[in-house]
Amino acid sequence: MRRTNNKKSISQQLSNLRVKYSHFVSEIKRNTIIINGHLRPTSRSENYNFILEYTLNKNPKVRIISPSLKRNNKGEEIPHMYGQKHLCLYKPKYQEFKSSDFLSETIIPWIALWLYYYEQWHITGKWLGGGEHPTQKKRRNAKKR
Repeated sequence: MRRTNNKKSISQQLSNLRVKYSHFVSEIKRNTIIINGHLRPTSRSENYNFILEYTLNKNPKVRIISPSLKRNNKGEEIPHMYGQKHLCLYKPKYQEFKSSDFLSETIIPWIALWLYYYEQWHITGKWLGGGEHPTQKKRRNAKKR
């Protein structure tokens, strides 16, 4: 049985995004789609402006542009971020996002969910979204020593 390649092209991603999120501004530069959008995780949430960059066969990168993400009142770094710059939405080694997935059905909802847990973290002091971030694992192992 021959398997077909189910990878979504950048133009398919763009078409799908324009249907599902027509209010986002999206453009293609070379083999990369750049999406500028706003999400509000709940009716009481801030309205967050983000930029999502996705190049075929690479992991999507998401930055929050405004409002600025802040440490909590204890001064702790924001959990589930890469270098306090890009959101950590999933663990790539588990292939939770694949090039056969639409960004609109995975990454975009995951951004909203991440923002929801970010806001909860500010209220509770705990990251209630689960998951594992590589730096957390390194810190736990260092504390055990």
